[in-house]
Amino acid sequence: TGNMVEWCLPQDIDLEGVEFKSMASGSHKIQSDFIYFRKGPFFGLACFANMPVESELERGARMKSVGVLSPSYTLLYRYMHFLENQVRHQLEMPGHYSHLAAFYEDKKGVLHAGSGSGGSLPPVYWLPSIHRYMYPEMKITHPAGCMSQFIKFFGEQILILWKFALLRKRILIFSPPPVGVVCYRVYCCCCLANVSLPGIGSTVPESKPFFYVNVADIESLEVEVSYVACTTEKIFEEKRELYDVYVDNQNVKTHHGHLQPLLKINGADREKYRRLNEQRQMLLYSQEVGEDYTPCEEDLFVLFFLEENNRIFQTLLEVSASQDKTLTAEHARGMGLDPQGDRSFLMDLLEAYGIDVMLVIDNPCCP
Repeated sequence: TGNMVEWCLPQDIDLEGVEFKSMASGSHKIQSDFIYFRKGPFFGLACFANMPVESELERGARMKSVGVLSPSYTLLYRYMHFLENQVRHQLEMPGHYSHLAAFYEDKKGVLHAGSGSGGSLPPVYWLPSIHRYMYPEMKITHPAGCMSQFIKFFGEQILILWKFALLRKRILIFSPPPVGVVCYRVYCCCCLANVSLPGIGSTVPESKPFFYVNVADIESLEVEVSYVACTTEKIFEEKRELYDVYVDNQNVKTHHGHLQPLLKINGADREKYRRLNEQRQMLLYSQEVGEDYTPCEEDLFVLFFLEENNRIFQTLLEVSASQDKTLTAEHARGMGLDPQGDRSFLMDLLEAYGIDVMLVIDNPCCP
């Protein structure tokens, strides 16, 4: 019968389309996966499993996902282990929902029943506010090592993703299943764009993690001006009006001519990447020698980019408050940017954030 919702609590919540969000297309080829997604004002985490069965009716395989919805995604990771166990249980003993019902009774304070029907929707919680990163309970947002995998996977390319994330571009990451680790890349990508200076970012849309999207999400993506999402469906590549930046595994590309210069790695990017790696090495060393307080790699990663972003915007604000409002090559270097290589990035940044500054960085082709 294809994808269908077989059981849910509460029963009056609007779950239309969730049966496609909680099972990535192409999942039938793999044994297990997990998947983050958005459903209206909620975030979901589902665990998928695929079990061979000797049944002609089920065409030789039984596949299920067990998922949970919450107003915020930061705590969903806590329930991963429970969901993995439950999806196995559902495959082996279909129709036994008592554990799931007990789980819902225990946790239901978090979710407002029936709010899928409109009315006063609860706020959607995007990235947790910055100072919370320093508290230990935030460590469970995503597993340890998800940032280091992100850095290893993209290498210097994360500096390209950083610029696009800071400009609030629509970023779509394609990868065949399994999609779980790709959902983490969406999360890491959003972490690149944090700014904690007051007043900055009020003019730009938030950096929103949409996590997994599929063909059923096309209509809702059409109206979004900024998001980071991932998909397993190759058809999206042809729908250029839905995204600005398309990431195919490690290949970052854009069909917008004016964004092409941002795809080139420059000297300042290499220097940033070198410093990031240096800080990671020092962190790993301090963890090995067992220092009392060592931040986790996630904190280090988030704070590294937060500091870079704050430094850029602090300089831009100071220049815009000065009398001549002139941004020079010296300013660009002070912000850790390449005066020539990052010229178009700076132009886009000033426009996106509505900062009134004059850019006077000489064109390299002139004597």
